[in-house]
Amino acid sequence: MTENTAAVSVKAPWLSHLGDMPATLDYFQGSMYEAVEKIAAKYPSNVAFDFMGRSTTYRELIQNIQRCAKSLRTIGVREGDRITIAMPNCPQAIYMFYAVNLVGGIANMVHPLSSEKELEFYINESESVSVVTLDQFYHKFEAIRQNTRVVNVILARIRDALSRPVRAGYMLTEGRKIAKIPEDAPVIFWNDFMRLGKCCFWNYKVPRRGEDPAVILYSGGTTGVTKGILLTNLNFNALGQQIVATNPMFRPGDRMLSAMPLFHGFGLGVCIHSMLSQGGRCILVPRFTAKSYAKLITRYKCNFIAGVPTLYEALLRLPSMDKADLSSLKGVFSGGDSLSVELKKKLDKFLYAHNAVIQVREGYGTTETVTACCLTPPHMFKEGSIGLPFPDTFIKIVKPGTEEELPYGEEGEILLAGPTVMREYVKHPEETAETLRLHQDGLRWVYTGDLGKMDEEGFVYFRGRIKRMIVTSGYNVYPAQLENILDAHEFVHMSCVIGVPDSYRMQRVKAFVVLRPGVPPTEETRETIMAYCRKNIAKYAMPKEIEFREDLPKTLVGKVAYRKLEEEELEKLRQEQEPSQA
Repeated sequence: MTENTAAVSVKAPWLSHLGDMPATLDYFQGSMYEAVEKIAAKYPSNVAFDFMGRSTTYRELIQNIQRCAKSLRTIGVREGDRITIAMPNCPQAIYMFYAVNLVGGIANMVHPLSSEKELEFYINESESVSVVTLDQFYHKFEAIRQNTRVVNVILARIRDALSRPVRAGYMLTEGRKIAKIPEDAPVIFWNDFMRLGKCCFWNYKVPRRGEDPAVILYSGGTTGVTKGILLTNLNFNALGQQIVATNPMFRPGDRMLSAMPLFHGFGLGVCIHSMLSQGGRCILVPRFTAKSYAKLITRYKCNFIAGVPTLYEALLRLPSMDKADLSSLKGVFSGGDSLSVELKKKLDKFLYAHNAVIQVREGYGTTETVTACCLTPPHMFKEGSIGLPFPDTFIKIVKPGTEEELPYGEEGEILLAGPTVMREYVKHPEETAETLRLHQDGLRWVYTGDLGKMDEEGFVYFRGRIKRMIVTSGYNVYPAQLENILDAHEFVHMSCVIGVPDSYRMQRVKAFVVLRPGVPPTEETRETIMAYCRKNIAKYAMPKEIEFREDLPKTLVGKVAYRKLEEEELEKLRQEQEPSQA
């Protein structure tokens, strides 16, 4: 690599800024379960996780994983079998995730609130033989079961994981809303399932290596079409070691607020496995709301919190946070979507005002690398940057779709390589070959479909998705840049910019804006924002229209669902173009 090309690994930048951090890490080559088992042997009495007021030690965690693994063997699960886990962040989901790994299976992680058709797709795409979900989702799975090869459906109940006093309150409130399950339903309830392990007398532990497949997560990838991403034991174990290496203030026993969901790489990789494989303590949040998130931060004196920008937006507006003491925080991480410069400033100010001595640290990654592979250092920040590559992780900027490296400071496609890179897209060999490419340097590079640049110190700057680019009158317009400008206006709480088909310009720019409380959605307000845009945005990139919304649609992980807005606009156009039926 030449001196003037933007391909950088951790060796230079992290070392120069952190001093004594090793240039490379010695990665554990066993299974995810073995990584947790090793740490449990070291800290058996430490709390592994808390769930709605009930604590579970590492010793208890391992015992329950092993019981669950024996039960899986009893019902016929064998090495290589895929098990769909459609669960919120709760103890049964944790036990099942590692038990599947222990018996040599592959955990197919899906959102329990997915539609019936989506669930059917996930089960069939992964060829799952069993499903584990909550009782409240039984009817959805029963409706599609005949269209799959699922042999067993295991139903867990939230109430089974609660202490007796909390259980009583739960059954009087949330428990009452759950539809009754028929007595002859062809399912195995969790407690009955766990008792089946007593029938397992043979060796249920299947040896697994780092390179063996372990998890399937789902993502739109670079094409926007949902695909299963097959990840290995090493991918997750390496992430855990990288997270701790880039957070030297971490100590075993530190508390992580685990609100990001298990079906997402951010939640599963950073908030769960990175903590449990390194001796951390997870505060499990089964159903996320900004209010519950805020309450748990202060109640458990959390040391680390992770979330998407929309979560932090909501947190800033909560009255209950006015007098919160956040002095226990060692790390606040933002990922999953772009953190605007303005929101970062607001959040940093909020943290300092509540006794925290840290700033929010933005990260970047893709599900093809589990989750984050780049993070802002704890002590050094550059405006607009998503930080530096993790140890042993390489990032380079190329002319989109090619191997041609670009000079520092020049925008191109972000490529990633390192120990967390996926194995493949399940059943999509052509797209795997398109996304994962072996270069002459001997590394397998992920073509992310994201635009960015790198400076001479190795700091990376995310500019947006290549696919999420508006072409108007021959000019390229990047929505994230316009959103950053709009979000900085005193009237604007949140914005989303999309391209709308236009016969003259090819696309025209449209902005959707959520106003701050108290700001009226009047024509005068619109004109004020437009005047501000004219001062800060190039004429060709100017929004031709601003639509006020009370809220913006969100994806299942809390990102602004810009594709939903694009679909709405296309539908409007179709209706306008249809001949009148009058």
